[in-house]
Amino acid sequence: MTDNNDFLTRTRLLVGDDAIADISARRVIIFGVGGVGSWCAESLVRSGITHLTIVDSDEVCVSNINRQLMATTQTIGRPKVEALRERLLSINPTADIVARRQVFCEETLPEYRFDDYDYVIDAIDSLKDKVLLIYKVCESRATLFSSMGAALKMDPTRIGVKEFMKVEGCPLARALRKRFKSLGRHPTRKFLCVYSDELLPNLGNNAADAIETTTFRKAQTNGAVAHITAIFGFTLAGLVIKDIVSQKDRDKII
Repeated sequence: MTDNNDFLTRTRLLVGDDAIADISARRVIIFGVGGVGSWCAESLVRSGITHLTIVDSDEVCVSNINRQLMATTQTIGRPKVEALRERLLSINPTADIVARRQVFCEETLPEYRFDDYDYVIDAIDSLKDKVLLIYKVCESRATLFSSMGAALKMDPTRIGVKEFMKVEGCPLARALRKRFKSLGRHPTRKFLCVYSDELLPNLGNNAADAIETTTFRKAQTNGAVAHITAIFGFTLAGLVIKDIVSQKDRDKII
């Protein structure tokens, strides 16, 4: 019997008490809490994840407001991870939310033990750092789910999930595979990606300032909207919850 004050009552009805306990016990880390990662974090906490680490170095700015969960006129100038942590704790005050304001890169890599996590969410924009994260997580016991590019999209029906090597029509996935090939080293195991094969042009007055979308060599300024970034983030969270519940179902069969 569930407590009527339990915010997970509806989730319990769907997945059962055992699955809720399993979800609560899992440890998740999200790298990048912008337009994709912030919505992923929200969905995970609302679904019962209580051990969550969020990693991002940026502060909230005005241009984030159109698509990032914690970005409002009240949070401009605040570190994204701090504003997001506050939001997540307002949903579940007892959750263990660790906010790490830093860039994930070669220099900070030693600070992370991926074997300490059950799931790693890659929502990083930087190609170099994304490559490093994928390599290292694939060498660990953690399950990796990765976001491909969510900018320059409008059609939600073209968002899908595929194993990384099977993703088509995504410039970021293509750039990653090219980088892996040039390094002569591919990820040691398969992983699922959220992606879209749609690619629209920038049309606004400052479109000329946007970096070419297929290079991924430096920070980019491309158009993006909330419904796309949110679906990417929610889908990543859904992959985590689905995997946990599926494992619980398999355990019952065994």
